[in-house]
Amino acid sequence: MKYLLLIATLVAGSAISAEALANPQLAKSKNCMACHSVDAKIVGPAFKDVAKKYAGQKDAETKLTQKVLAGGGGVWGAVPMPANKGQVSEAEARELVKWILTLK
Repeated sequence: MKYLLLIATLVAGSAISAEALANPQLAKSKNCMACHSVDAKIVGPAFKDVAKKYAGQKDAETKLTQKVLAGGGGVWGAVPMPANKGQVSEAEARELVKWILTLK
């Protein structure tokens, strides 16, 4: 029985790890990393800073998904974020935002 529990835990852990890795890969494939990084400001804010700013806000996921798609400016400085609609689907934008909001 102990071995079954260990195997189930390892399988679940590997699925979570694969999912967690998929989001940085998606961010890279959608060219997000040209202006952002996880830990440091480049042109746009670090993803960890975004997560911190929007932590606990109930509408953060929806708000940020729309910002990824439509672009925006004025929140993080003078350089606006360009619209990404056409390059990023709404489902991809939501997946990216969910991942960003988990960063600490």
